[in-house]
Order: sequence, then structure tokens, then C-alpha cells
Amino acid sequence: MTQITEPAQPSPRASGMEPSAPPAPESLRLAGPRSRAEQLAAAIDQRIHDQGLQPGDPVGTLQSLRDESGYARSTVSEAVRLLRERGILEIRPGRSGGLFVAEPTPVVRLRHTLLTVHEQPSTVLDAIELRDHLEELIDVGAARCRTAADVDDLRALVADMEAAGDWDAFMRANWALHSRIAQITPNEMARAVYTGTLGYLSSTASSRFDSDDPAAAAYRAERHRVHAQLVEAIADGDVDAVVKAVRAHNTTH
Repeated sequence: MTQITEPAQPSPRASGMEPSAPPAPESLRLAGPRSRAEQLAAAIDQRIHDQGLQPGDPVGTLQSLRDESGYARSTVSEAVRLLRERGILEIRPGRSGGLFVAEPTPVVRLRHTLLTVHEQPSTVLDAIELRDHLEELIDVGAARCRTAADVDDLRALVADMEAAGDWDAFMRANWALHSRIAQITPNEMARAVYTGTLGYLSSTASSRFDSDDPAAAAYRAERHRVHAQLVEAIADGDVDAVVKAVRAHNTTH
């Protein structure tokens, strides 16, 4: 049975601190770090799959997940929020309520298929090709539907890329930026395919450069510039500029 996580010893509650990074099951580990909430969400999703839980089956409660994982209340709540947004969990109120497996929509089923693509004979190059073909559709949709709040978020994530102190932090900011852009596009099916592909690519990512490689800083600066141009084109609602920025993005991996 898949374990969610176990708190490190001594107990983090004894010191009032959350564990630094409880290990996720081997099959859920990424080449690059993920947030605690993302780790927990992935472990819960894996447990549902491993135990063959069906829509309507109980998964637990916020408190039981907190007790088992050792994570703080805010982390558990964020993990549950992620799973609700992905259509994996539903919350039922009342004395007999709690967390239950949600009835999957067609989009959720598609996303699950894409997120488990590592079990199939697909390759990273396949995923990159798919993502590149979807990039223009996703980004043009974002340019047409963005709000001022969306633009603020995108600019903040571009700033995170620029401020990243190492390759892993840079790539986390990169994935977060693309995921946030995808949230804006109105095409739900395209968004599901795109974010599922991002999930696969982020789970198979490895460091492109050694920490002391002099080419790393130049490459990161160029990728930051490309993403900054893409975000400003989306912010301006300029479809032609978005298409041009996407082409630059897709040719400078």
C-alpha cells in the first residue's frame, strides 16, 4: 500500500516546525524538487490509484492526512485544493463528510492518461513535440482572455525566473509560469493536454548544466528574455507578437 509520507524523527510537532522534505514514494520522486503540497497531492493521487479506489470512496479527512503525513495544516489544505482543482477529490461537509474520490470528467480522465504516460513507451522528445505544437494555442488563448490579475501573476513568475539562484529553482519557476499561462486559456481540453504534458516533462527533467558550467548563466538569461517577451505579448493582447514569441520559445530549448 502506498504510504503518503512519514514525518522525520524527532517529530516536527515537538519543535513546532514542519518537516523539511519527507520522502515521497519512489515512483513519485522528481528529478527537480516540488513543493510539499505538490508532493503530498501526488502521493494521495498515487494511493487512490494503487488501492483501486472508485468515485465516492472515502480518502480520509484533512486532520487524518495531517496526522499521517506530519505536514502543517496549510500544506495539507493546499494539497487538497490542488486535487479538487484537478477533479480527483471532492469534499463533503457534515458529520459523515470528509474527502472522497470525485467522479472523473472526460478532461480529468484525459489528464490522468497524460500524467501516467511515463508507463508507456513514449519519450521526452514526444512530449516536447506535443507541448510545442500546443504552445501557440495556449498562449494565444491567454492573450485573448488575460486579466490584469493574470498579468501581474505572470510578471511575478518571470521575475522568479530571473531571481532563481540555481538551475532547479529556475526550472520550477519556468514550469510554474507555463502552468499559470495555461490556466488563462479558455480551451479546457487543450489546457488538460498541455498541463498533463508539462507534468510529464517536469517529472523527467534533469539539470542541463553543471552548477559551475559558464554556459549556464548565459542560457538562463536568454531563456528568461524569451519568456519575458512572451509574457509582455500576452499582457498586450498582441496575437502576432505572441506567435512570434512562441516561435522564439520553441527554437531555443
